[in-house]
Amino acid sequence: MSPLHTYSMFFTVLITILLQSSPTSSQSHLCRSSCGNIPINYPFSIDDGCGSPYYRHMLICSDNNTKLQLRTPSGKYPVKSISYSDPHLLISDPYMWKCQDRDNFRPTRSFSIDSSTHFTVSLQNDYLFFNCDPEKVIVEPKPLYCERFPDRCDSSCDSSSYLCRHLPECGPVLGSRVSCCSYYPKATQSLRLMLQNCATYTSVYWRSNGAGNGPYDQVAEYGIRVDYEFPVTMKCLLCQETTKGGGVCGFDTRTQEFLCLCKHGNVTTYCKDPNFEKHKRIGAVAGTVTAVSSAGAIGVVGGIFWYLRKVRAKAPVTCGVESNENRIF
Repeated sequence: MSPLHTYSMFFTVLITILLQSSPTSSQSHLCRSSCGNIPINYPFSIDDGCGSPYYRHMLICSDNNTKLQLRTPSGKYPVKSISYSDPHLLISDPYMWKCQDRDNFRPTRSFSIDSSTHFTVSLQNDYLFFNCDPEKVIVEPKPLYCERFPDRCDSSCDSSSYLCRHLPECGPVLGSRVSCCSYYPKATQSLRLMLQNCATYTSVYWRSNGAGNGPYDQVAEYGIRVDYEFPVTMKCLLCQETTKGGGVCGFDTRTQEFLCLCKHGNVTTYCKDPNFEKHKRIGAVAGTVTAVSSAGAIGVVGGIFWYLRKVRAKAPVTCGVESNENRIF
């Protein structure tokens, strides 16, 4: 048998043994459950391979696991809270007007959400625009304007808005030189056009205070409410079920197919599946080794080096002439 054939067999056997003996790494312990004081539950995650692929790379946790941000086409925005019972995020925009700014309007930019994602800007937001150009923006008391021009009612910016007269947490901070009107842009482009003709803007959303008094239990707060879809699948429900092992819903980062992340490995069903080994999956998950381990790789290199030295030592001396007998590769 030639050294080349022997070497090929040796290498194949060694790789096979390493692949079979390499354990399937679990990522369940790598899925962080909070960022600062904000719980991170399904469908969200701050670690790749956890949660739903719908929201992959959308949330960022930085500053030593204390600062949560939402990534959008218009920038990164601090997340103030996440609700899982009433699916939405509340974010703040550092470029928006604040009470302490008074009539000192800073340059701003429009907030936007990628329409191809599973996020939407909530209809519960109210936008307030300040010092708009009356030549380009219809600034009128909405009830009166709608009576006169019912077909153009939605195009007016309401100067009689309750929020303009009762700015949350501010009091009478705006002087007579500052005008305010309320308008809900139905598209990102509409918001951009408004900001081209207004000095600045801010967003107020209506939060329920739990009083249960119908419309009177709503409290106005600054921020942008962003609604999200909650993808519910039977696989994820089974995976999370305590009696079935209490796994963590995740996905293969290469194929985005579902994975149940368990303490003793990743599986395509649930952690206490009687056929666990059959459904065991070596998925590509962030932060884990899922093929040949680094130790295995070192072993392969070391084995090849040892074998080459042994073959070279036994190779016949042919004064530099290569033949089928002394060729190694």
